Amino acid sequence: MRFKKNDHSFLLEGRAVRNPLSGHQAWREVAIAAIALPIVITLAVMAFAWPAGRISPRDVPVGIVGTGPASQHAVEGLTRGKPGAFDFRLYPDQQAARSAIRNRDVYGAFAVSGHSITVLKATAASPSVAQLLTDVGQQLADKATRQIAQQQKAARQNTDGTQSPAKAHRQAATKHGAAGADSSARVLVTAVDVVPVATEDPRGVVFSSSVFPLTICGILIGAFVTMARGLARPRHRVLTLLVACAVAALGIYLVAQGFLGALPHNHVATWAMLSLDLLSISATAAGVVRLLGPAGLGLSAALMVFVGNAFSGATSAPEMLPKGVDYVGQWLPPGAGASLLRDTTYFDGAADAGHLAVLVLWTVCGLTAVMFGHWVIREPRDTKAGATASGELLPALPGSGAALSVRRHAHAHARRHDGDG
Repeated sequence: MRFKKNDHSFLLEGRAVRNPLSGHQAWREVAIAAIALPIVITLAVMAFAWPAGRISPRDVPVGIVGTGPASQHAVEGLTRGKPGAFDFRLYPDQQAARSAIRNRDVYGAFAVSGHSITVLKATAASPSVAQLLTDVGQQLADKATRQIAQQQKAARQNTDGTQSPAKAHRQAATKHGAAGADSSARVLVTAVDVVPVATEDPRGVVFSSSVFPLTICGILIGAFVTMARGLARPRHRVLTLLVACAVAALGIYLVAQGFLGALPHNHVATWAMLSLDLLSISATAAGVVRLLGPAGLGLSAALMVFVGNAFSGATSAPEMLPKGVDYVGQWLPPGAGASLLRDTTYFDGAADAGHLAVLVLWTVCGLTAVMFGHWVIREPRDTKAGATASGELLPALPGSGAALSVRRHAHAHARRHDGDG
């Protein structure tokens, strides 16, 4: 028996027999190309476009300095104008609010007084949230200015209505000074950047743009290490993952900081966090491929790219994404890695314990699958290999009426398990 080149038929005792599986396989491949792939592509586009199209503040932690009437009016106005947008936290003075910003407790704070509003923000935490707070501060100032102007106008009208005819000559002077009164009623806004972003990357574009390449590079490292024939032993694969991620992270850091100046602080710690981020992604990809075979590569890519990267909030903030998506993104390596890298670079590691735990958990699970995954998949592979190892009958071909006795010539050294040892 031998197959022809096109694999649609084979020769059996000199007769050409049509392969009955070829038609079903062709229809199955057509169904995959016409139905399954468009569905996957549609879901992938929605995973990226939906969060980006629904960016809006949702329970963004923001501080309010003081408990005076002006601060209370500001909170009430923001609560009515943007319900559910902010999670307000009170601080006694600006120093306490600045400390909370540096500790990553809040994204910023509003210090409201009678004729001024000070916006304390941290561009390094999120340029988009910092711009949002600046805009909100200006809106509060404009609203307060209008209210003060209305109060002054009402006071002048009351004064004009009760004045005696002997004081009528003062009306002209009062109207002439109205413009000065209106200008004095204007509430001024001052924005203070408590933790600014790098001067070479004022909008944080370089920082946010590095998340997607990190995810792709991590998957590539994991796939290569798992499929490399020269890395037969699990400990060799783990060692290669560690070295490759450390060296790749060093190269990324040299580009991001040495060439573009986007990671200006805590150099060694930043490089270590980049290495851990890469390792968590690559170890997960390698472990899934080790357990599921080539299909694991597609699964890990879909999880890390279309879910983890799309829901990471690296370009805005997790609190700017739709509800539920922010939590999912921070439990996956791309989102946790971006937040950890931001905390390490600009905030001296403040509030990084949770993100660090997420990356360590994914790394440990991935490396465990790489080390001991062959124990899980050994039994099915041995069973399948032993079924036709020596002289068992192949199933009868359709229309042949008898089974073919074909002895497999299996060599022990050729069927070496790549995960053993």
